[in-house]
Amino acid sequence: MSARSRPFGTTADGQPVRAFTIGQGPLQVTILTWGAVLQDVRLAGVAHGLTLGTEELSGYEAGMISFGALMGPVANRIRDARAPIAGKMHHFEANLAGQHTLHGGSEGTQGRVWDLVAQGPDYVTLATVLPDGLSGFPGQRRLEATYRVTGFDLDLEITGTTDAPTLLNIANHSYWNLDGTDRIDGHRLQVHGERYTMSDADLIVTGALGEVAGTPLDFLEQRLFAPGPERRFDLNYVLSPARRDLSPACRLVGASGIAMEMFTTEPGLQVFDLGTFDTAPYAVHTGRIAPRFSAIALEAQVWPDAANHAGFPSIEVIPDAPYRQHTRWRFTAP
Repeated sequence: MSARSRPFGTTADGQPVRAFTIGQGPLQVTILTWGAVLQDVRLAGVAHGLTLGTEELSGYEAGMISFGALMGPVANRIRDARAPIAGKMHHFEANLAGQHTLHGGSEGTQGRVWDLVAQGPDYVTLATVLPDGLSGFPGQRRLEATYRVTGFDLDLEITGTTDAPTLLNIANHSYWNLDGTDRIDGHRLQVHGERYTMSDADLIVTGALGEVAGTPLDFLEQRLFAPGPERRFDLNYVLSPARRDLSPACRLVGASGIAMEMFTTEPGLQVFDLGTFDTAPYAVHTGRIAPRFSAIALEAQVWPDAANHAGFPSIEVIPDAPYRQHTRWRFTAP
């Protein structure tokens, strides 16, 4: 048996995109070949989707390019668009304010049509190849991502190989709203991180770690997540000092009682409140434009700008040691 598949439009440069729906039990998930996007998540007995997505491919090509996509080759920000690799300084595309690199440049994994490698009723495997020198990153890199549904669990396993030393730090950038509402208000969040990577006014990490205890950033115990213009969230929580076995990262519970628990091998979790833009003019699964602060991004990753900080977990990948990531989302109904 195969995954259910349907056309999802054609990109501006003429490439066809397909949508694959996997899962035969209580959880069904739709994946796009565009950006390996996690486009929709449906739980049996729940009338609304649990993640923000659109049915319009042009939306993903425009302002919604990060929604559900695999961001890379290096997620998050690199200060001054440069970092050492194998002892040599490399310069990358400065696609953030003309000074820094964001998500690996303007031609990253999120803006590509991935190839179908394998599929079944409960899984789909996609792959893409990034050529040597793209946005300044060395090595021809092959990335493979498998989404798999088992019961109430959705697993994402990513591998990456290279023919030269390079940097890899991939993050799934899904936005979650478990209630199908226009605000994230009412959701309760728990993050298994006692510290966070401190950053400057440009959201570039400084290398220092801060303690969350006693601050508005403290979600060690589950509590309301209530962002707004005066209380923004766009930071990386420290889950561990290095990659590890699959371990708890966070738990999100909607006012509806629907819950999502996230596990990952990655040592960091970026929490972003969707406070800087909306989805206009594109409607999401609710049929409405998703406004600011309508969802939360929970991005498993290595700490931002890791290649420029000796004390951070390494994101350097060499031909003899492939990149691997495993992230799991577990959903429960009230």
